[in-house]
Amino acid sequence: MRISSAAEREFGEFVATRRPALLGYARTLAGGDRHTAEDLVQEALVRLWLVWPRIAHGAPEAYTRRILVRAAARAAGRCWRGEQPTERVPEPASAADSADLVEARLGLTAALTHLPRRQRTAVVLRHYCDLPERQVADDLNCAPGTVSSLASRGVATLRSLIGGADAGLAA
Repeated sequence: MRISSAAEREFGEFVATRRPALLGYARTLAGGDRHTAEDLVQEALVRLWLVWPRIAHGAPEAYTRRILVRAAARAAGRCWRGEQPTERVPEPASAADSADLVEARLGLTAALTHLPRRQRTAVVLRHYCDLPERQVADDLNCAPGTVSSLASRGVATLRSLIGGADAGLAA
């Protein structure tokens, strides 16, 4: 596809005038990360360029914002950004910590056997496998609300069996 020089000039003007506003918008979508925001804007402008002749005289900024929202959602799903740099390297886990983890896992496994099958399945799929409610509902052949209540009741029972805060389960 060949774009005319007039369309190229219009696109260049759009980028020059609206890029700072798009960067600000992308930065809010990226949680304040300037580098991620720049990547999002770059991706959005590339996608915008591909459809520029069709939307140049419509609402290109609204279209670009929509591209940014979708790009930010894809980027959030693709990357884990939970790492935080620190001044000092954390202490390595000791052997006693590993033994405590094994003991906790064995206790949780034993407690899971006391749950009804559907509650156990809902808890394991939601919290251990980290599947979304909709997918668990499909697997259990029930409504998402049923999955929510099954998992909630199952976690409450596990907490009472294991001893409250020591369970380390998400609600």
